[in-house]
Amino acid sequence: MSTSALTPRTVLVDAAWRPATGSFASIGQAIIQMVAGVAVVALLARVDIPMWPVPITGQTLGVLLVGATLGARRGGGALFVYMLAGLAGLPVFAGGGAGPAAFFSPSFGYIVGFIPAAALIGYLCERHWDRHPIRSVAGFGLASLIPFLIGVPWLGAVLASLGQPHDLPTLMALGVTPFLVGGVVKWAIAAATLPAAWRLLGRPTRSPGKTLDR
Repeated sequence: MSTSALTPRTVLVDAAWRPATGSFASIGQAIIQMVAGVAVVALLARVDIPMWPVPITGQTLGVLLVGATLGARRGGGALFVYMLAGLAGLPVFAGGGAGPAAFFSPSFGYIVGFIPAAALIGYLCERHWDRHPIRSVAGFGLASLIPFLIGVPWLGAVLASLGQPHDLPTLMALGVTPFLVGGVVKWAIAAATLPAAWRLLGRPTRSPGKTLDR
């Protein structure tokens, strides 16, 4: 792809994979990319450090990388398909969990939160936050918080329905504190990976006559 083809909304997949021409071809390409994104998250979900009620897995890293690579619509769409695939019975969730019963699990709120998390980092990467180390750290940090904003209240609702303690200290102890170290590590990996990938591709942040770096 020539530098003139890099638009202000170009994300990593568009620079590495020449966009298809024609509406049907473009839709087909987007579907393939989203299915690939689902596969990446499903594979990383197999990286599992067991802990009740929410396991520490590679899922979040996959979410961040897929969202950043595909952009807001395709990234968010991939995680929506991921959620539906798991509910339909495909063993894509952490620990191979799947089926409609997963909806009522304490950890399902985090899976719901993956959708806006991928969309947010995709949105920021469309604006080239992934090409600068400082913006990359900030963007991936913001996106890393989104699953907790949905997952922790969901966890509280499930615990309440089971007659279990669901006060704030309990929710923090079960749904936040155990994942701080792992979350920071995954945040750092994602924030370092995207700028490095752009450098590896050798894509300039500026094209002739047009500033893409803004």
